[in-house]
Amino acid sequence: MKRLIWDTLKVFIIFTLCTFLFYYGLQLLHSEYEQMHRFDPPEGPAIKVNQSQSRLFERIPIIFQRGE
Repeated sequence: MKRLIWDTLKVFIIFTLCTFLFYYGLQLLHSEYEQMHRFDPPEGPAIKVNQSQSRLFERIPIIFQRGE
């Protein structure tokens, strides 16, 4: 019985430590990438991608045909 409790406690401690390491690792990555400049203004003859003013109901058949 004592061995079972000790093994359960070890698993709980290892799980808790791994969870904390994972959480703080994600926070570290988030803070690193949050400060990074992601988008540069377009250079050259850039055009707007979505120039059409079509409505959603007009695009539904196209969406189903393409399988989007």
